[in-house]
Amino acid sequence: MEENKDIHEENLDANMQNTESSEQDNQENVSQQQSAEELLAEEKDRYIRLYAEFENYKKRTLKEKNEFYLYASKDLMTSMLGVLDDFERALKEIAKNGNEADLKGVELIYQKFRNKLIEKGLKPIEVNPGDDFNVDFHEAITQIPAPSPELKGKIVDVIETGYQLHDKVIRFAKVVTGN
Repeated sequence: MEENKDIHEENLDANMQNTESSEQDNQENVSQQQSAEELLAEEKDRYIRLYAEFENYKKRTLKEKNEFYLYASKDLMTSMLGVLDDFERALKEIAKNGNEADLKGVELIYQKFRNKLIEKGLKPIEVNPGDDFNVDFHEAITQIPAPSPELKGKIVDVIETGYQLHDKVIRFAKVVTGN
């Protein structure tokens, strides 16, 4: 009987140890497995990040599309600048030695053509002799000795008018600077 009692006590001790180890295993499993709240918070965070990324994508593509529409005519405008320059040269020559009626006719066509280009977003860059040289808008063709001390480092003469399409420079103003 005593043997049975000893065996019984050993079995109880073994069962207690198994129970304790299984409780420890359960605690470890619980700590390793995330609770439902943690899983929900993690998925919510992923959803919010994905939503924000999609919103940024929509904004970026909308901005790119708007820029495309604004500057789609850049090549056409650039090619028309040569025609605009030819009109200006023709007006100067006709004003020197031409007929007044011819001058008015060419000037009317020039103004109409120029106004249509301005309607589409073309803006001339206003440059006057004596203005400061700005590399964002001007291209220095050459430097000459300044006719007066106040013109040193400034624009002395404008060779060719510069133009902007909306806010982008499509042709720099060609200028002569004083040194």
